Amino acid sequence: MADIAIKPVESEGSKFARRLLKRKTVAFGLLILTIFVLLAAFAPVVAPYSPSKLSIVNRLKPPSEIFFFGTDEFGRDVFSRTIFAGRLSLLVGAAVVALSALIGVTLGLLAGFFQKLDTPIARLIDAMMAFPDILLAIALVAALGPSLTTVIIALSIVYAPRLARIVRASTLVIRELPYVEAARALGISTFHIMTRHVLRNLLSPILVQGTFLFASAMLAEAGLSFLGLGVSPEIPTWGTMIAAGRQYIGQADWMTLFPGVAIILSVLSLQMVGDGLRDMLDPRLRKDL
Repeated sequence: MADIAIKPVESEGSKFARRLLKRKTVAFGLLILTIFVLLAAFAPVVAPYSPSKLSIVNRLKPPSEIFFFGTDEFGRDVFSRTIFAGRLSLLVGAAVVALSALIGVTLGLLAGFFQKLDTPIARLIDAMMAFPDILLAIALVAALGPSLTTVIIALSIVYAPRLARIVRASTLVIRELPYVEAARALGISTFHIMTRHVLRNLLSPILVQGTFLFASAMLAEAGLSFLGLGVSPEIPTWGTMIAAGRQYIGQADWMTLFPGVAIILSVLSLQMVGDGLRDMLDPRLRKDL
């Protein structure tokens, strides 16, 4: 009897990843994002110089084989500082997404599942979203004092209402579905229903929104640092590097060029990945793919 070849079964995760990577924009975004993550993770190894090493003799040197991105007004290597600044931007973005998800998902679930809490939480969300993001972040940082922790807390408070609004709207629909009603009839606890039946069906929109919040948080952190409301000035960030290079635009434009390109590429890559995830996870959009 001839042997029958058994084709290995491809998991759902592998299928999803393969379909996602077929999109060129998503693959390009993931490639750029991976490069930034690797550079940030291995910054002490990749960076040829210390980001804080001063060398007045080498101040305002143009890009060359010795200094790939040139030097700043204190002779510090711009390439090394750009790499180390990426570590802080990625850290802020990840921390803001985690904290804002914790706050936003909790508020959204409570507002969508309990009718008595819906009105006050919804009004709070609307009130916070009435303020422009950057102005609210500036007000919070100015009130609490500039520091890395303050920036993370302020941006988390600013972006939490976005997630809360999405989670609330989806929860209002899910709580009326038959399987949720069946779980209630069986006497399953409210906490179990919220976490196992409702929250599990919200992971897709939360994941997609998280990628956009990541990009927004990195951009907002650069804006706050540019205005002098971010972390301590001696810590390299893309925003502070651009702010320091403003007065040398005509003389040493590389001081603002390379940090600016880093911000653009990192934010653009996250937006590309987020768009791809949204198209793949949304059933209405997936039919058109």
